[in-house]
Amino acid sequence: MPSRLVRSAPGEATRAGTDRSVSLAEVAHATTVDGNELVESGEFTPTAVTFPNGTHICEVEIDPETGITRVVRYTTVDDVGVAVNPVLVAGQVHGGVAQGIGQALYEGVAYDAEGQLLTASYQDYCLPRADDIPPIAVTLDESAPCRTNPLGAKGCGESGAIGGPPCITNGVMDALSDLGIKSLITPLSPMKIWQAIREARAGRAQPTVVIPGRE
Repeated sequence: MPSRLVRSAPGEATRAGTDRSVSLAEVAHATTVDGNELVESGEFTPTAVTFPNGTHICEVEIDPETGITRVVRYTTVDDVGVAVNPVLVAGQVHGGVAQGIGQALYEGVAYDAEGQLLTASYQDYCLPRADDIPPIAVTLDESAPCRTNPLGAKGCGESGAIGGPPCITNGVMDALSDLGIKSLITPLSPMKIWQAIREARAGRAQPTVVIPGRE
């Protein structure tokens, strides 16, 4: 039967029910011989939830002739407490921003008049691809470690997905504000933006002069 070890002091483990102890280095080494297996478990209940914060800024470009929107640059600053693995945290932000771009510009569920789903496959449901994702500058702010867990870490997994959609949507609306366009329903598809631009221009256009013989 495998022996059960409990931690008795920093860097040491004691065999349960005895005063015999070994270093954690010896325990780790023992797992590499004779097919031994090291199993560890633990529990932690935080006294309060964490409160991460962040700021997202993007630059968008809109082709008024087609309504196509491109996110050309994206910058984030995220307060994640202590970043235990900064590379993985940055990856989480990148993935979340990609999800936010999809939600803001591409992804939409559509039904016909009888309730039949029209976007049941990736042929019809648009997802962002690699060339739809801009360079993303990620800054991790570790100046305020969390005080409710021993690692000092805060949540980061959904920062890009939460900050992305309003950031991109506000960027698009700012670009369209000179035309008097104040609000659109996401996803901000090329057709939706093109139609909004066309209607806004038509509302401001001067009366058309009809030249006989021309349409």
